[in-house]
Amino acid sequence: MGLLDSLLGSGTGLAAGAKAPDFSLEDQNGRRVSLADLRGRNVVVYFYPKDDTPGCTREACSFRDQYTDFTDAGAEVYGISSDSPASHRAFAAKYELPFTLLSDPDGKVREAFGVPATLGLLPGRVTYVIDRQSVIRHAFNSQLSPARHVAEALQVLGRLG
Repeated sequence: MGLLDSLLGSGTGLAAGAKAPDFSLEDQNGRRVSLADLRGRNVVVYFYPKDDTPGCTREACSFRDQYTDFTDAGAEVYGISSDSPASHRAFAAKYELPFTLLSDPDGKVREAFGVPATLGLLPGRVTYVIDRQSVIRHAFNSQLSPARHVAEALQVLGRLG
């Protein structure tokens, strides 16, 4: 990756073929969610910068609007940011988000996935499609196009079956 890519945070961190790091995070309802507990299911994990901001809202609503397509494809969707469970709860309620939001307050899960930051400051926006064996099958940086990743993720899920 070149200097410009690094500054813009345009990489994906972990790439297709890598084993997804296990994690255990609190959701918007105070429950723990662990990737290990989801083994045997296809999972879409998307990292985003902050609840209730224009790009993140557009991204979350694009997942909401096609959520049935994800569940029909046998996948579960999880959004991860450093926001608190209370912030996630308010964001999910405001936009009627049917999927789970996870709180990564210290950024350790974001770091484990290698999600790049834009200009070294703004947390990156990367989507991962993870198969039933916890292997990443697709990684997409959507920092500059927050809604486009939904179509890509659904295409990959269609191939996974």
